[in-house]
Amino acid sequence: MSLIARLAGSVALIGLLATGAAQAEDKPNITTVVKVTGENWFIRMNEGVDAFGKDHPEVAVSQIGPAKADAAQQSRIIEDLVARDVSAIAVVPMDPSALEGVLRRAQQRGIKVIAHEGSNIVNADADIEAFDNAAFGKRINEGLAECMGKKGKWTTFVGSLGSLTHNQWVDAGAENAKQYPEMELVSAKNESFNDANRAYEKAKEILRLHPDIKGFQGSSAIDVIGIGRAVEEAGLQGKICVYGLGLPKDSGPYLTSGAINRIYFWDPKDAGYVMNVVSKMVLDGKPITDGMDLGVPGYNAVKVSKGPGKGVLIQGQAWVDVGKDDFSKYPF
Repeated sequence: MSLIARLAGSVALIGLLATGAAQAEDKPNITTVVKVTGENWFIRMNEGVDAFGKDHPEVAVSQIGPAKADAAQQSRIIEDLVARDVSAIAVVPMDPSALEGVLRRAQQRGIKVIAHEGSNIVNADADIEAFDNAAFGKRINEGLAECMGKKGKWTTFVGSLGSLTHNQWVDAGAENAKQYPEMELVSAKNESFNDANRAYEKAKEILRLHPDIKGFQGSSAIDVIGIGRAVEEAGLQGKICVYGLGLPKDSGPYLTSGAINRIYFWDPKDAGYVMNVVSKMVLDGKPITDGMDLGVPGYNAVKVSKGPGKGVLIQGQAWVDVGKDDFSKYPF
């Protein structure tokens, strides 16, 4: 690289840091870091972030994420935010354990850290969960078990083996299925990396390996889409049960055809909004107490307990589940 290019790069970096510092001096800024950009779940979440910004013009808000679901890329984004000295980082971690180091550095710089789907993160001021994750996973699996007649082979999908909530849900599902001795879990925890095409290919592979499989439990919001596509192409609607996290619009065609039986979710828009609510409360030094109303649907009487570090764990009651008869009530 030439000297001129290096100097230009240095000037650009100094300009970026100066801009970030100026913004911080002007008003507090909260950056929401998601698992991946472009996925409809996080597009919907961005609506909540933007809505918070409109309701609170005294705070600067934004959302960012890697081009693909990758913990290393997400970590690099947070490193940049630490260098820019933002006021608060609200993060939906791809792999909570992979972010501990960079989040520790953020806190050491005085940056507030708010997590969502990261209840085991030590270096956070607060983590917000939409609900009790074990109960959510059990509920999905109980629906799957009923559909399967409580017998036959079934499998599970996760965004990644590092995705905490996904693993909590499928682990709770596996524990629930133990009460049904005729249910057999096979090829557990298939990683989709939040990619519908990868979920589709994995589902096709499982259908080849286990042509007698009766059920799928998905965790990433796009798992059921890929699985549903594979089931539909094989003409197995009504013969295989597909249950898991999903968004109504994305899953709608497969719910209608019967390739997906039921989806479970919480509104990402509300989650994006409430992450920023909590971020501002922490920035303002306001206490977060058990039973309080955070002013967001599903988070009106939150359960608050001590987190794994010095922060707090916040649980809402925000889950919803729908089938082909009622998914159209939800506009996302």
